[in-house]
Amino acid sequence: MRMKNPPHPGLSVRHDCLEPLDFSITEGAKVLGVTRQALNNLVSSKAAISAEMAIRLEKAFGGGAKTLLRMQAAYVLA
Repeated sequence: MRMKNPPHPGLSVRHDCLEPLDFSITEGAKVLGVTRQALNNLVSSKAAISAEMAIRLEKAFGGGAKTLLRMQAAYVLA
């Protein structure tokens, strides 16, 4: 499958937040206080990142909520 350019922000969440800590989707969802399905949909590029999720990610893993939301906007507009 060819990757869309720019990539979905869920890929960044997987590579920059979950993988460095060796977190599963279940572990990441627990830290974020969301369902496993919600996080899985995000990192599988099946769901858009919401402002609420971006803030949860920023608080839990660092990084920037605004950056994630800009990535989502770029993905949608591409």
